Amino acid sequence: MTRYSLAAGTLWFREIVRFVRQRNRIVGALGTPLLFWLIIGSGLGRSFQASGSGTGGYLEYFFPGTLALIVLFTAIFSTISIIEDRQVGFLQSVLVAPVPRSAVTLGKIMGATTLAVIQAVIFLALAPAIGISLDVRKFFALTGVLTLMGFSLSGIGYLIAWRMESTQGFHAVMNLLLIPLWLLSGALFPLSGAPVWIRGIIRANPLTYGIAALRHILYSGIHVESGLPSLATCIAVTSFFCIVSFVTTTFVAQKR
Repeated sequence: MTRYSLAAGTLWFREIVRFVRQRNRIVGALGTPLLFWLIIGSGLGRSFQASGSGTGGYLEYFFPGTLALIVLFTAIFSTISIIEDRQVGFLQSVLVAPVPRSAVTLGKIMGATTLAVIQAVIFLALAPAIGISLDVRKFFALTGVLTLMGFSLSGIGYLIAWRMESTQGFHAVMNLLLIPLWLLSGALFPLSGAPVWIRGIIRANPLTYGIAALRHILYSGIHVESGLPSLATCIAVTSFFCIVSFVTTTFVAQKR
């Protein structure tokens, strides 16, 4: 167990150090979602119909979706390091070390998750500016949900990067898979206002439940969107998605 935790912890720490040395990554992972939130939220603010949304304005409604977008972007930028590590030979040296592949997977995913949660928490500081109150209980609950979401999305990014030989191909696949996953998660529009066929996709999307959990926590005691699954269901589905992501990624990483 000591060897396992040492390997996972070392890879986790390496991801943090790499991020500190490449601070421009925060511009892409945090700046782009912030622009989306301000531009889309301001542009649709006047035309947004609050019926069924449970919120008073689009900036407020779009806030949980922007948190998820920050986590998603960080997962993309962080897991691309797997391809870079393979190209410079670092990944090969790690794989021949006498440690389980699951320790390698856990260390890399936890590094990406930590960075995602840190950047999402920074964005949380804007919540009071749009009328969303935060307290200690809400903060830790939101951090827990964001951690589950970050772990799941980082696992998917790891899974895709493991099979890729070029960063160009990685970005193409990630944009094709993860961006639609976010778009069809209730981040941009309420479930109640969507066509029937889109509602089915949204309900089958595991990311939907993570964003719904954020809405429950952020708007508890104020207003909650109608038609959302219960908070317990959201936590259960998000946790299950997290476990499946890690198990699948570890299984793939064990193959040559």
